[in-house]
Amino acid sequence: MHRQEKLCSTLSSSDSIVSVTLRCWGIYRPGATRTTSAEYSLRSSKSRVLRGALESSQDKLQQCVAEIMKEKNVEPQKDPLFKESLHTCLLQITGYSSLYMSVEDLRKQVFSSENGGHEAMILKLWDLLMPNVKLESRLTKQWGDIGFQGDDPKTDFRGMGMLGLVNLLFFSENYPKEAQHVLSHANHPKLGYSYAIVGINLTEMAYSLLKSGALKAHFYNTVKGAPELQHFHQLYCYLAYEFDKFWLLEEPESIMQFNQYREKFHNVVKTHLQEPDVSLTLTLSSKNERK
Repeated sequence: MHRQEKLCSTLSSSDSIVSVTLRCWGIYRPGATRTTSAEYSLRSSKSRVLRGALESSQDKLQQCVAEIMKEKNVEPQKDPLFKESLHTCLLQITGYSSLYMSVEDLRKQVFSSENGGHEAMILKLWDLLMPNVKLESRLTKQWGDIGFQGDDPKTDFRGMGMLGLVNLLFFSENYPKEAQHVLSHANHPKLGYSYAIVGINLTEMAYSLLKSGALKAHFYNTVKGAPELQHFHQLYCYLAYEFDKFWLLEEPESIMQFNQYREKFHNVVKTHLQEPDVSLTLTLSSKNERK
């Protein structure tokens, strides 16, 4: 008999469905299948202890695990994997919520020309994407060369705030060759598109997927503990790189068809996210990994 089935069959009939589920997923391999099962079980429970664990801070998760094991009469000697498995699941579940709040805070930050840090970031983005071209002035039509709409990029960040800029910069800092490669495609005379504007649009896509919970399986599969901002930025890099490949493969007749193909790409991504083993990870080595 399969180990999972054997474990389930040994549980007494008096065990609640939550207890059964909690014990069964304890032997699943780490990833979305285990963590989503745990999340469902905890959220469906009538127990305040179990439901409350989903809202706990990370520094109190070990205490939550101990309380759950006590309430459900789980003996560490009989279920040696339970404690570690549950703690990992809770880290991922609560971490996803914390990640959304961090992303939302960054999105709400308005780009300000009076903020020296903001200005340094936008100028660094230019230097990374156009290393051999000097920016003539802060307000210039040159910004159009990397896909901004006007003389001042700050107007393009209104929808996604600093989140849009941070994602663009993260891609260029960690994958400089790939970012320049994508920019060269964006400047193609026939198949070109506005690199920065599309990047900000893809940031909105990533943000919406995160907000809806659609990215849970991806992060549960790719991050062993609590997902952080860098993991969200990595997801953006995947979207930026894969959208460029998708766009060139589709060969749209005009940039005016952007929304149509953007939605088509969006549907492709959402389909992948429904796969239990989904991992939307850029398969290239980052700058830091190349050292």
